Amino acid sequence: MREKCGIFAAKTENAGRKAYYALMALQHRGQESAGISVWKNKIRTLKGKGLVSEVFKGNRLKQLRSNMAIAHVRYSTSGSLNEAQPLEAFCCGKSIAIAHNGTLTNFLPLRREYERMGVRFRYSIDSELLGVSFLRHFQETGDEFEAMKRVFDEVRGAYAVAFLFDGKLIVARDPVGFRPLSYGEGDGCYFASEDSALRMFNLEVRDVRPGEVFLVDEDVESRILTREKKAHCVFEYIYFARPDSTINGINVYRARYRMGAELAEEDDIGGDVVIAVPDSGRAAAIGYSHRSGIPYEEGLIKNRYIGRTFIMPGQFYRELKVKLKLSPVQEVVSGKRVVLIDDSIVRGTTMRRIVSLLKDAGAREVHVRIASPPIKYPCYMGIDIPTRHELIAAWRSVEEIRESIGADSLRYLSVEGLKKAVGIRELCTACLTGSYPEWAFRF
Repeated sequence: MREKCGIFAAKTENAGRKAYYALMALQHRGQESAGISVWKNKIRTLKGKGLVSEVFKGNRLKQLRSNMAIAHVRYSTSGSLNEAQPLEAFCCGKSIAIAHNGTLTNFLPLRREYERMGVRFRYSIDSELLGVSFLRHFQETGDEFEAMKRVFDEVRGAYAVAFLFDGKLIVARDPVGFRPLSYGEGDGCYFASEDSALRMFNLEVRDVRPGEVFLVDEDVESRILTREKKAHCVFEYIYFARPDSTINGINVYRARYRMGAELAEEDDIGGDVVIAVPDSGRAAAIGYSHRSGIPYEEGLIKNRYIGRTFIMPGQFYRELKVKLKLSPVQEVVSGKRVVLIDDSIVRGTTMRRIVSLLKDAGAREVHVRIASPPIKYPCYMGIDIPTRHELIAAWRSVEEIRESIGADSLRYLSVEGLKKAVGIRELCTACLTGSYPEWAFRF
């Protein structure tokens, strides 16, 4: 599973360079491409495929000197280089740069409607539609807030979005708040997908509210333009966000710790040692250990020098890659009943290999505990979840999954336990329950 994007926007001194540092802090949200657009009497964009440090090598940042910027990291397996963001869209005689995190659920029918009206799209991805919709409605109204109100009425799905338009920033979060977005004030105004990317700038930070729109020109003005039943993505708390981020008022680390504690509360297994799949299961494993009383130890060591391009064909080399990336500490697991904690199981292949590694290292028993409910359904709101036939929990029972991964037992956190751990009820749990938020599909 992958979070598709992270965004940043700012009006401040050296905004282009600060965008670079913010993208470094958001790198976990997208590792396929990166880009920055600045305002220099017109839009200027530099972007490319690869990590942030690879895209902005040498003196490239010197070309982005400006006090206004938007920026983006992308995690997508499709699309060409020119579809790395920020995108530049054109409509009604004007241009706009777009940095978007999310997915539009009514993209295809709305795009066809615009094409019938004579709009010519340059890209295949949905983010361009947001900019085209804004430009069309701005031409009609001449007012940025009214234009965004009409975008909210027209476009469905998930969108935390930043526009660079005519020497101004327009930043918005969709009416139900699927994707996270934070706002910071200090020596200027800043926006980022996670507040952890803003703290380095010593700012006063808060969440952008669902349905809230910011207009940044000479001054900063914000309005909440529409209100819907909120549906915050639960997987931000389970996996995607950095542990030091606070989203919708909830610290991510504490939420994951409580997930582990709730999992232990629901469990009845004994064990000698609790270990985590690094790094995704660590906070939950600590919470599980504290609630259960079973000691926590580092039983799997992650090799941080196996890069994202380390791809080798064939089953033998795939197994070798797992062994290079994760190594068991034999002295911790040998002869022990191991309680292994992770955040999720998607296809089951990685967990099967980890269980095998632990047993090869001498573990007497391996009891797998997952700090989220089974993932059974695809996401249409901006998370790259495999198709349903690839989700092992969609077509196998818990017992069948246990047999497939070779564990001695398997247990998942309940949906109610998850909601209790996160601490807010207004969550989108569609990938777990199949109950999709009504607003996103009200076409």
